Amino acid sequence: MEPLALYLHWPFCTAKCPYCDFNSHVREGGIDHARFTAALRRELAQEAARLGRRVLSSIFFGGGTPSLMRPEDVAALIADALRLFDPAPDLEITLEANPTSVEAAKLAAFRQAGVNRLSLGVQALEDRALRFLGRRHDARQAVAALEQARALFPRLSFDLIYARPGQEEAAWRAELRQALQLAADHLSLYQLTIEPGTRFAAEYARGAFALPGPEEAARLYAATAEEAARFGLHPYEVSNYARPGAESRHNLTYWRYGDYLGIGPGAHQRLLIGGRMLAARRHRAPEEWAARVERDGHGLVEEIALTPLERGREAMLMGLRLAEGVDPARIEARAGLAFAQLVDPVMLSACLEEGYLAWVDGRLVATAEGRLRLDALLPVLLR
Repeated sequence: MEPLALYLHWPFCTAKCPYCDFNSHVREGGIDHARFTAALRRELAQEAARLGRRVLSSIFFGGGTPSLMRPEDVAALIADALRLFDPAPDLEITLEANPTSVEAAKLAAFRQAGVNRLSLGVQALEDRALRFLGRRHDARQAVAALEQARALFPRLSFDLIYARPGQEEAAWRAELRQALQLAADHLSLYQLTIEPGTRFAAEYARGAFALPGPEEAARLYAATAEEAARFGLHPYEVSNYARPGAESRHNLTYWRYGDYLGIGPGAHQRLLIGGRMLAARRHRAPEEWAARVERDGHGLVEEIALTPLERGREAMLMGLRLAEGVDPARIEARAGLAFAQLVDPVMLSACLEEGYLAWVDGRLVATAEGRLRLDALLPVLLR
C-alpha cells in the first residue's frame, strides 16, 4: 500500500475573509477547544483502527485557522498519529497560520509540538490590499511573522493573492521580490476569483470593484514565474513554486492521486482499499460533526466507491496540474482502467498539435501555455 497523507481540519477563524468559500466558521462566544480536540482524536483513532498500520508520509493541519488551536492540542494529535501509524523517516508536519501578533506569539510552541513546516497566509505585503482582502494583519506584522518563522521552522511556505483590483505588474513584481527575499522556499500563489456565496460575490455583482481581465491576469502570472525563478523557485504545480526538494509532500499526494485521510468537519478523503477507491466526506457543521463523533465515533455523512472512470478522471484532473504531468501506467493502476479509455484521442491529438500538451519521457505533460488553459482543456480532453 502507498504511504498515507493525513489532513486534520480546524474549522474556526476569528473572521470570515470576504473572498473565502472554505468550510470555516466564526464563533463569537468562543470555541470549546477541549471538545473539538477530543472529537478529532476520537475520529482519528476510529479511522486508524479501520485502516491498520499504514506508513504515514505527512500530517497537515488546515482550516479555518489551525494557529488558533492550543499548541498542546496540536502536540496531542501529532502524538496520536505517530502512535497509530508508522511515520516515514522524513515525515512532513505542516500547520497553516496567520501572521497576526497573537498567532505569531504561538509559533515557537507549535514548533516544540512537532510541526516542522509552516504555511503562512500572508496574502499581500501592502496594507491597502490587506484591508481590501479583510485580513487581520498588516504588512509590518506579515514581515515580522515571516522572519520569526524562518528562524524557527526548517521549512516555510507562504500564500499570496494576485490579480487584485488595480494591481499593476511593476508593483506586483516589487511585492513578490520582497516576500521572496524574506522566505524563499515555497510559495503558493492564487488568483483572486469571485466565489459564489461570498461577500465579494455580492460586492462584485453590484459593481463595488473590478478585477483585472484575463490578459492582464496572465501577465501577472507570467511575471510571478520570472520573479520566482530569480530566487530558484520553479512552478511544480499550477499555483505552487518551490526550490528543488521543498515541494509540499502532503499536497503532492493529492495531485498524484495518492491515499489521503481527512479528519474533522467537512473533511474529504480518498482511500484505495481492497481494490476499491472509497471517497468520503464528513459533516460540515462543526457542532453537528462533533455530536456525531461523540455518538458514533465518526462524522461521516457519505462514503462511496468511485467507478474506474471517475477514478481516472480525478487522477487526470489533479495530475495534469503538475509540471511533471501524469504517468499513464500509474493512472491505469489507480483507476483500474486503460488510459485510452479515459482520454478522447481526437482532442488529445489536437492538444498535442496546438502545443498545450506534450509527451515527455513517457509522461503526458501540460505545457506552460496548456497550464493556463487547463480549466477549458480538461472537460473536452477527458471522456
